Amino acid sequence: MGEAMLSLEEARERILLAVKPLTPRLLPLEEAHRLRAAEILYARVDLPPFDNSSVDGYAVRASDLIGASAGHPVALRVVERLAAGGEAGPGLAAGMCARIFTGAMLPTGADAVVMQEDVKSDEVDPGVAIFCEAARPWENIRLRGEDVKRMARLTQMGAVLTAPRLGLLAAQGFQSVRVFPPPVLAMIATGNELREGDGSLMPGQIYESNRMALGALAERAGARAKIYPLVPDELEATKDALERAFAECDAVVTTGGVSVGEMDFVKTAFAELGGQTDFWRVAIKPGKPFVFGQRNGKPLFGLPGNPVSAFVTFFLLVGPAVKIMLGGKTAELPRVTRTLTEPLVNDSNRRHFMRVWANEKEARPSGPQASHRLGSLALASGLVDVPAATTLGAGTEVEVLYW
Repeated sequence: MGEAMLSLEEARERILLAVKPLTPRLLPLEEAHRLRAAEILYARVDLPPFDNSSVDGYAVRASDLIGASAGHPVALRVVERLAAGGEAGPGLAAGMCARIFTGAMLPTGADAVVMQEDVKSDEVDPGVAIFCEAARPWENIRLRGEDVKRMARLTQMGAVLTAPRLGLLAAQGFQSVRVFPPPVLAMIATGNELREGDGSLMPGQIYESNRMALGALAERAGARAKIYPLVPDELEATKDALERAFAECDAVVTTGGVSVGEMDFVKTAFAELGGQTDFWRVAIKPGKPFVFGQRNGKPLFGLPGNPVSAFVTFFLLVGPAVKIMLGGKTAELPRVTRTLTEPLVNDSNRRHFMRVWANEKEARPSGPQASHRLGSLALASGLVDVPAATTLGAGTEVEVLYW
């Protein structure tokens, strides 16, 4: 187990090199939203699959309406009525037209559609339509394959299946797609002082909050969170919880028990289960005690117990790993540029990721920056990376890592 304190960048690089995408799985389209495609998909049919009308009106031969005007109207015999979902009839010969509705298949011989509001019915013979202007060839027609050609590439390997992409696949007749499935992350909180929210507090106890907050972050990153019961500060209990979590999940996230105190058992329990620890300290504030290791190819992320430290380290280190497990090639954090309206002061010897509230233009501290202060975390929009022994004054442009 390395004892050196790593920079954030070193820690992230080692994590991202170690984690791997999960084995691809075939899922129904309705379960694939925001997952990444694990295959290249090609169009099965042309879109549209046939020439069709883009308006309600009359399908015509444009050559029949050459010279048509209000002073020289042209009369055409209406020979069929075409609605969406039906086949076109025998087609149009010279002097004929067809009543047609949006999405209906264009009849053979027709090469334009005139909007219904530009056509009148003959007062004597309702089976005759009167046209008072010419039609341009292919006017108001959606041509076969003009949107997507059959065999065109629909997705790249690793493409995120957004709602529009899922719609395109559905329009191509796909019902399922092979994807990198969402990893299931075990959420384990350790500590004798912790209590579930459905009970009253005894002296020295607190309600546990990390599993809820980190589970929400995990879901936002694209993972699935599996919440486990609270674990007391005991070696055997910690081993039992870890063993169960590794058996049931793709990765394990713990909070608390990763420092060097007599009641910190996560690293020891992990080692006794055959886990290999890569590193356990990162030179950031909050969140220095952070364990990363692997057991049977599954990662352990051991986070500090203080709520802000746990949240920040998950956001900075675990969230990017989830992106790789989901089949992503990069794991950049979302960021925006804002102007500080109040100074950010870091008088420590470690870079400090300070919580800020931000709007469309400005950012300011969201409150006290101590690692147990959930109130200022709840008000924050993201983090600003402030170097050691540095003050960023009001008016400074900063990058806000946005969650």
